[in-house]
Amino acid sequence: MADPPDAATPLDPDEAAGLIPAHIRTQAELNEWEQTNILAGQKWALARGNRADPLTEAFVRELHRRMFGGTWRWAGTFRTSDKNIGVDWRQVGVRLKDLLDDAHYWLEHGTDPIDELAARFHHRLVSIHPFANGNGRHARLMADCLLARRGAAPFSWGRGDLVHAGTARDRYLAALRAADAGDIGPLLEFVRS
Repeated sequence: MADPPDAATPLDPDEAAGLIPAHIRTQAELNEWEQTNILAGQKWALARGNRADPLTEAFVRELHRRMFGGTWRWAGTFRTSDKNIGVDWRQVGVRLKDLLDDAHYWLEHGTDPIDELAARFHHRLVSIHPFANGNGRHARLMADCLLARRGAAPFSWGRGDLVHAGTARDRYLAALRAADAGDIGPLLEFVRS
């Protein structure tokens, strides 16, 4: 598969300031480097012996650190500025605690089937946008951790590339926008497609 059009794009200087590996100069190099780290985080999170409760702030931060700690100095640290998506950065901790408490309640009381619960959890975590980067990838793995702890299969996430522009990403973003408007149906359909 050819690199996306922005693969040779130099990194933004502000973004590059938190970068650990000095050899990375382009978005394509960054994507490749991050993917290696993400796989290590995934292995840790979904390991059979890992019995940590994924619905804690400590787990949320640790998973992000394990996914991006070899790439970004700030991995596992909540963002300290506003972005074009997400809650006000000063509300990240409070909104995350609300989500984690809600998810514990959903699970304890069986409010929804596990797929719907994990999809709703994913959507809310993405909408909080706790970190400066990697939120979608992190929130997808968090949902898969929630499913795994309940003995359910991980989501297929449309079986496509959700990081780069393309059909799968377009479908994913449309499903998230529908969820923003209160319709979880398209996201539920997408996660198992």
